[in-house]
Amino acid sequence: MDTVRIAELKARLSEYLRAVRRGRTLTVLDRDRPVARIVPCDTERWPLTVRSPRPGAIPLARVPLPPALRVKVDVLALLAEERRHPSRDGAPLARAQRRRHRHGHP
Repeated sequence: MDTVRIAELKARLSEYLRAVRRGRTLTVLDRDRPVARIVPCDTERWPLTVRSPRPGAIPLARVPLPPALRVKVDVLALLAEERRHPSRDGAPLARAQRRRHRHGHP
């Protein structure tokens, strides 16, 4: 197994990915500390298989869903805000919760 620092990986990403495709495994280091591993995909070992449901399985339409999430924010307004400012940090719900907290609402 080979190791590579983040800066080197970023600089030569295509080259390293070609090596991984050929079967090499890479350990990514951040200041000499392992933080990630890049391994080849084994598509033969993990193929996507679509199967029929097992006999007696509950039909998908009858599978119980979890209860709806109750939030005290206008979800449509959050979506509109996210579309207006897609590059801002934080999820729209988190921003709304921070605003509510700043204005004295739990």
